[in-house]
Amino acid sequence: MTIRKPRYKTLRDILANEFVTEEDSVTADLIKSLRHVKREKVLTKRELIAICRWKSPRAIRHIKANHPATVRRLTLKVFSTRSEQKRIEYLTKLRGVSLPMASAILTLVDPKRYGVIDIRVWQLLFAINSVRKNPKGIGFTFKNWYNYLCKLRYHAKELGVSVRAVERTLFYYHREIQVGVLYNVE
Repeated sequence: MTIRKPRYKTLRDILANEFVTEEDSVTADLIKSLRHVKREKVLTKRELIAICRWKSPRAIRHIKANHPATVRRLTLKVFSTRSEQKRIEYLTKLRGVSLPMASAILTLVDPKRYGVIDIRVWQLLFAINSVRKNPKGIGFTFKNWYNYLCKLRYHAKELGVSVRAVERTLFYYHREIQVGVLYNVE
C-alpha cells in the first residue's frame, strides 16, 4: 500500500488543516463504557475482546484464549504502574496483544494521554519526515511507540486537545491520501 504525497510538509500543518474534532459513535461508546477502568485499574476479558474487535478483529481467537484471571492480573499491573515500558510489557504478555493492540487498549481507557500506534499513522509520519525509521510501519518496538507517543503528546498539549484527537486526525488524513489496500492478503 502506498500513499499519495501529502499536501502538507509538517505534522503541525496537517493538524492545522485537517483536524478531526468528533469521535465516531462506535468508538465514543466504547471509550465511555471503559471509563471505569482508570478508577478500578482492571479490564475484564469481555472488555478486552470488545477492544480487540474495535482494533483488529483478526486477533480475536488469540484474545479469547486468555484466561479471565490472567486478563485481570495483568491489567491490574498495567493500570497500577507509572512506567510506560512496564505497561507495554504487561499488555503484550496477553495472547493476541501486539504493541499496536496494547496502544489501542491504553487509548480507549485514557484517550487524553494515549493514541493508537498504527501502520497508517506511522506511514504518514514517515512520508513527512516526522519519523525516520520503519517506513512500512510494521513490527513496532517500544522505542518506536514511545517516541511516537511523545510526539503526539507534544502536539496535543500545544493544541489543548487529547492525544487521541491528534492520532485520529492523522489516521483519517492517511485514509484520504491512501492508494490501494492497506494489507496485501494472499
